[in-house]
Amino acid sequence: MNIAIVGAGLVGRVIALNLLRSNAEHTITFFEKDSKEGVTAAGFTAAGMLAPYAELETAESVIFELGHRSIELWPALLKEIGLFDGYIQKGTMITAHPQDMGELEHFIGMLQHKVDTTKQIERLDSTAMQRLEPDLYTHPKGFFIPSEGVVDAQRFIAFSVNYFDRYSNVTIREYTPVTKIEPNRVYTQAGVESFDWVFDARGLGAKEHFADLRGVRGEVLWVEANDIDISRPTRLMHPRYKLYVVPRGNGCEGIDLEYCKDCKLSQTSGYKRYIIGATEIESEDTSDISVRSSMELLSALYALHPNFGEARVVNSETNCRPAFRDNLPRIENEAGLTRINGLYRHGYLLAPAIVEKALREGIES
Repeated sequence: MNIAIVGAGLVGRVIALNLLRSNAEHTITFFEKDSKEGVTAAGFTAAGMLAPYAELETAESVIFELGHRSIELWPALLKEIGLFDGYIQKGTMITAHPQDMGELEHFIGMLQHKVDTTKQIERLDSTAMQRLEPDLYTHPKGFFIPSEGVVDAQRFIAFSVNYFDRYSNVTIREYTPVTKIEPNRVYTQAGVESFDWVFDARGLGAKEHFADLRGVRGEVLWVEANDIDISRPTRLMHPRYKLYVVPRGNGCEGIDLEYCKDCKLSQTSGYKRYIIGATEIESEDTSDISVRSSMELLSALYALHPNFGEARVVNSETNCRPAFRDNLPRIENEAGLTRINGLYRHGYLLAPAIVEKALREGIES
C-alpha cells in the first residue's frame, strides 16, 4: 500500500514501525512540519516512563490496561530499530518527603482499591530501600512496583529515524506542513496528493479537526552528577506535580548532538545523567522553563538526595502534550483515514497499544 503518515513524532514513528513489520513492501511517506530528527516533538522531551500503576491515581482503567499491553510491545519495537538497551524494566521506586508520607500511604491504598494486581506492590522499610537503591538511604520508607519500566525516549527518536533512512520505500518530508487531511488525501502548499491510506498523527497540529483538543505544558530538567547512583525510575510524591527522577546513563549514544537543541551534556566519564520532571500546566506556552518550575523540580531533587545539590543542570526541555477534556486517547477510523490523538502525559505508556488497536480497527480490517 501507498501510505501517508502526517506527523513524525512518537505516534507517527510507532505507526510506521508496525506497518513495516507487517509488510516491508509498504511505501510510506511522512509529512513533518519540522526536522526529521524529531527534537521538537513531545516524544523527544519525554522521560519515557512506563508506569501504569503510578498513573492509575488520576487515569481511567483503560490507561492501566493499555499501559500493560505497551509494556509487552516495547521490547520488540526497540529491537527492530537496533536499540537493544533502550528498555529497562527494573521497577519503580515511590517515596515522599516526611511531611507527605500520609499522602503516599493514601495513594497506595487508593491503588489497592482500584485493581487486584496491586498486591505486587512491595512496602519498603529503610533496610529494603537501601537494598534496592543504596543511595536512597535517607528515606525511611517507600514502595516498589517491580513490573514497571522506562524507554530511553531520546534515543528511540534518534534510532528510529536512522532505521527509516535505511528503507528506500520510506520518505520523510521535512519542513512540510500539512494544511488539510481527508480520506486518501493530504494537502500541502504544493498541492494535494493521493494515498491508499492516511494517518493523522499531528498531535496539537490537528486542532482544525478536533475542536476540543488542548495542549498541556510540561517541563523537564536534565542534570549530571558524579557522586550519586540511582538505577531505576523514582517517583517523589508532591502536592502539585507527579515528580519523577529517571536515570539515563552517561551520554547521548546514537543522538546527533548537532540537532540536540544545543544540549550541553558533558558525556564525562563517571557522570550519570538524570531527567527530572514533569510539571503539568494548563497552557500551550512552549517558552523556556519558568523560575517557579525550576525551583520546585530542583528542590524535590535535592530532597530525594542531598548530593544532588552538587549536580549540574545541563539542559531543560519544554513541550506541550495533546489532550482532550477527559484526558483519554482518541482513535477515529474511516475508509482511507485513521486519526490518533490525545495521548496526554501517557505517550510512551500508550503509543504501542493504541497504535495496535487503531491498525486492527482501521487499515487491517
